[in-house]
Amino acid sequence: MADRIVAARVIVTSPGRNFVTLKIETADGLSGIGDATLNGRELAVAAYLQEHLVPLLIGRDPARIEDTWQYLYRGAYWRRGPVTMTAISAVDTALWDIKAKAAGMPLYQLLGGASREHMLCYTHADGTTIEHALDVVDRHVSAGYHAIRVQAGVPGLQRIYGVHAPGAVDMDALPAEGDWDTAKYLRFAPKLFEAARLRVGEDMHLLHDTHHRLLPNEAAQLGKSLEPFNLFWLEDVTPAENQEALRHVRRHTTTPLAIGEVFNTIWDCQALITEQLIDYIRTAVVHAGGITHLRRIADLAALYGIRTGCHGAADLSPVTMAAALHFGRAIPNFGIQEYSVHPNEASEVFRWDWRLEGGYLFSGESPGLGITIDEAAAARFPYRRAYLDVNRLTDGTLWNW
Repeated sequence: MADRIVAARVIVTSPGRNFVTLKIETADGLSGIGDATLNGRELAVAAYLQEHLVPLLIGRDPARIEDTWQYLYRGAYWRRGPVTMTAISAVDTALWDIKAKAAGMPLYQLLGGASREHMLCYTHADGTTIEHALDVVDRHVSAGYHAIRVQAGVPGLQRIYGVHAPGAVDMDALPAEGDWDTAKYLRFAPKLFEAARLRVGEDMHLLHDTHHRLLPNEAAQLGKSLEPFNLFWLEDVTPAENQEALRHVRRHTTTPLAIGEVFNTIWDCQALITEQLIDYIRTAVVHAGGITHLRRIADLAALYGIRTGCHGAADLSPVTMAAALHFGRAIPNFGIQEYSVHPNEASEVFRWDWRLEGGYLFSGESPGLGITIDEAAAARFPYRRAYLDVNRLTDGTLWNW
């Protein structure tokens, strides 16, 4: 008789920041975990899982991953969206963890085996001024990184993305508000990267994130102005909902473009890929339907010479990083992996075997994802409501954050 799922539970914990984890257990004694964290809306996914998906899982064959994915996606009728797809991602990732454990091999082996031995990653250098940002760059260079995302405060603006940490965790606090002036930013960005390139030389990969804040023509201007500094990529130059906007940007700059961390399905990026309007697709395991669906996105991208650059901020749990590294090790068109250090407390709740060494990330060799969760430790860190920032233009108009 085939194995069956006998239990599934949602674990909400906040070891430094909020994480939602799904743990699935089978009659054969195997278990798998998947990340279900949606920053700022964590409990919405937890409820979707607990109230709607967990009852559907009990009694199912854990080996039928594709059938389960289709069942949860097509069977919902109300499809797509970040809450639904994050929940499906957690189930899918946990089932792949179980399947690889049953096979006695690390997950990347089930995905076709290694296409590479290690993965290039980038980390963040954020500063309130150019000099402050470059000091952080120097520290990352000394630590062995080969790729660094650089962000700096724009003179005249008080709080902008990438420079100031999100608002403090306060159960009664509303989202912190940043301010924005596009004209100031467009004048400032080339100065930042002129200084950065002078500091690090030509061999260091430099990246930058605009965080959806520009209109199409403004994005084209920025890309063109940064061409002399040979960026690895320019990320999220304009809101991702308007895929046609990237046609205009693409016509006016050769700076490589990356987008997609807020995408949830292949249909969100289909035109961007098939029209070759981007160079890197940023969708992540946790928000794009898990390994099953992210592999479809990567396969489509590979047909058009587009590489992956999966989202990897610290608000995605160590479970997502484990999955991303097994995925990135196997696929042929891996590009780069974002890497942010998790809070120290996270290592009390999660144990993982992936590692950072010499500026590269290495997936582990343990069966499955190579990561476990200590539920007793998780209980010591109760959920704390928190929000991502919002953003306004200097005249008070709500803008993209």
